[in-house]
Amino acid sequence: MKLRAFVAGRGKGWGDFGPKLSLGVTGSRVVHCCDVAVEKTARDLRGKKKEELNKQLDEQKTELASLQVSKVVGGGASKLSKIRTVRKNIARILTVINQTQKQELRKFYKGKHFKPLDLRPKKTRAMRRALTKHESSLKTKKQLAKLRKYPMRKYAVKA
Repeated sequence: MKLRAFVAGRGKGWGDFGPKLSLGVTGSRVVHCCDVAVEKTARDLRGKKKEELNKQLDEQKTELASLQVSKVVGGGASKLSKIRTVRKNIARILTVINQTQKQELRKFYKGKHFKPLDLRPKKTRAMRRALTKHESSLKTKKQLAKLRKYPMRKYAVKA
């Protein structure tokens, strides 16, 4: 069910506001009521264990499935507006799971000689193929001999 409200001062006149419930027009903007579903913050999710996160993810997915069913059946506007928040919560949980997993992998491979490609610094192709700082500073035997034979000249300046 889409709600329509007249927006003054926007140039287009009538506007569709999708699942959000419009409370009324104040000045030149429409006031929407807040989403009913509670948004989970990534800060709270980071402190939880993997099992808890997976459990929450399953709960959110089942809730989303039920909301989508109610959308097809013809549920109220509050349920429709809840879909967006639930989808965002699912994305947030998945992001936290993936980030913590990558963080643990970085910790595991920290001192190792070889790292997986996705844990190496991306940079650019040319930068990855360039010599390291140490390699570029190395000198050949011939260069060293020449430097020894002709060192930097020292001049006495007459004041």
